[in-house]
Parts: sequence; structure tokens; C-alpha cells
Amino acid sequence: MGQALFYHLTQSPLDATLSRLLQRSLGRGWQVFVRTSTPASLTRLDRMLWGVGGADGFFAHGVQGGTHDALQPVLLGVPMPDAGVPANKAHCLMSVEGADVSVEEAAAFERVCILFDGHDGAAVSQARAQWSSLTKAGISAQYWSEESGKWQMKIEK
Repeated sequence: MGQALFYHLTQSPLDATLSRLLQRSLGRGWQVFVRTSTPASLTRLDRMLWGVGGADGFFAHGVQGGTHDALQPVLLGVPMPDAGVPANKAHCLMSVEGADVSVEEAAAFERVCILFDGHDGAAVSQARAQWSSLTKAGISAQYWSEESGKWQMKIEK
């Protein structure tokens, strides 16, 4: 069964935190699927990943639906009904900008990272609901906060 890590963004922007988590995941040899909530967010993330991170100043990645999805170390996509396992056989699912993660998905991945904007009340409420749903189903979870200026794990369940 997988593990869910919740990242409460209050100081660092999404782009910086996502970049850091991608570096760590790729450093473990993991393939990653980054799920966002809307096609507009997908376009923004696609552009962002070409300009940050990695040794070459970008993250090699693709947008779901391309001809080389299975080869992508980082694959970007939006929720799709009954999509199953991403084409790149990701070990880690990163949910950003309000994209939902089901209990079944959390159990299927080695790790799920849920990044949410701490200044957006709706995002905080959604993250709380996700925490409740996943932990009630037996998914191991950690809550990470950067309120002190650096990331610290505050709760583990």
C-alpha cells in the first residue's frame, strides 16, 4: 500500500516545491505522473518544467496523450475517468492545483504527493477531505508544513 505526503504551501511557490520533489523522486529512479486539475494548469506546468530544475535547467517530460508517454520520466496529465496506471508506469503521483486522488490510486502508487495552496481556503478544505479519506482507508500519510521557514513533518498517521 502506498504512502501519501501532504505539502501545505505557505511560503514557497508551487513551482519551487514541485521542482524540489521532482528532483528527489527522479533521484530515486522513479517515474512520476503530475496530475493537475485543468487543461490550462497543464499548459502552465508544461512551460514551467522546461525552465526549472534538473542538471540542464529543465525537467525532461511529456504531456499525456503523446506518442512517447511510456518513455517519459515525468508525465503531465489531468484526471481521466478509468485512466488506470499512467503510460510511464509512474512510481509517484503528484497532485497539484486541486486534482483529486482516490484511495485506489493512493494504494497503487509507491508515493502520492498532494501539494496545496495554504492561502486558498478551498484548497485547504479539499486537502483536509483527502487526508480524511485516505487515512480512513488505511493509507499511511504525512503532513508537511513550511510555516517555520523550512519544511517540517508535523503529523504522521
